[in-house]
Amino acid sequence: MFNALVKINCFAKNQLLKRVAANLLEKFYCCEINCTEIDKSVLFAHHARGCTIVAAKICEEVVIYQNVTIGSNMKYNKNTKEWEQVGNPIIGKNVIVADGAKILGPITIGDNSVIAAGSIVTKNIPSNSMAYGVNKFKPKDDNYDLIFNSNMIHFEKIIKANKKLISNYEMKKIVKQTEHLLD
Repeated sequence: MFNALVKINCFAKNQLLKRVAANLLEKFYCCEINCTEIDKSVLFAHHARGCTIVAAKICEEVVIYQNVTIGSNMKYNKNTKEWEQVGNPIIGKNVIVADGAKILGPITIGDNSVIAAGSIVTKNIPSNSMAYGVNKFKPKDDNYDLIFNSNMIHFEKIIKANKKLISNYEMKKIVKQTEHLLD
């Protein structure tokens, strides 16, 4: 249902259908998707839950995770009586936008970049970069795909890794308790 609503919301010619789809996306998925241009290949992980996506353009093969905000950071200058920083972001090709990232203003995120979880980006990010923190970025390591790859890990491997983490955590608790008793 989510993908059908996104398709109608973003690409339908009928404005009434678009409005209905937008309302249903907000009601069922707590997300808003309103872009001047968006490519049909854009993927929304976790049904875009909690996302507000208001972009100038989102290019091909972009993946956007949950709780992401893409929008404006306009400000009104009371002296000049003019709005400044008008416009929304452009997200280049093959960009990954991780959980909780914020991309704000009339900026461009370069092709093949990754916006790390929780990042706040209000400045242009060059292609092939990894953005993190607040307006920080570094070159992306070409040997790795971060967060997403079409050859995704099998769920059982994640469960196995989680069980190992839990076992190590429990063992550390037992060791601490034993050390405490020996003191």
